[in-house]
Amino acid sequence: MATMHYLFFGVLSVAVLAIARFGNRAVKQGTFENQSRAMAVNSTTIHHNRIENFRERIVAIAAKEIGVREATDNNDGPRVEEYLAYTDLGKGYAWCAAFVSWCYGKAGRDAPRNAWSPALFPNARCYTKEQIQREAVRPADLFGIYSQRLGRINHVGIVRKLEKRYILTVEGNVANRVLSKRRALATVYAFSNWMD
Repeated sequence: MATMHYLFFGVLSVAVLAIARFGNRAVKQGTFENQSRAMAVNSTTIHHNRIENFRERIVAIAAKEIGVREATDNNDGPRVEEYLAYTDLGKGYAWCAAFVSWCYGKAGRDAPRNAWSPALFPNARCYTKEQIQREAVRPADLFGIYSQRLGRINHVGIVRKLEKRYILTVEGNVANRVLSKRRALATVYAFSNWMD
């Protein structure tokens, strides 16, 4: 009888140890997997928040420039020339794209950095019609206005806010100054995203 008793407790001890060993591994593995998932979600959240902070910063920088005017209405003046210099141009050139590039640069972004508005709308960065209809356009995205006469985009600005069928903008080189406008979506040729 004592042998049976020791045998029973021996088997029970082995079973408990085995369950504890494998169960513990499963718990540790589950914990590791959960930690990995949590870290991935946290990393995505941090990236998203960082991008959103850049977007807010770009819009704030652009909005602070509202009211800047050309000195003699010839694409000149200290601040206008600063925008142009950011894209390696001197006074006298159209500066809407230089203004956008300067705002991104002031926010700590390397791109875009181009004074030619069509260059700010490469296919890889443009929103599709479906994305625009789903209202995927966000603050700090760029909008482009198409010129029939030139056969290309000839004006660019920064989206400040999307309002149903309109956008609120900040744009340079309109009436020789930086201003905010409300534009109907139907008048916008393209939107581009330089943040994602």
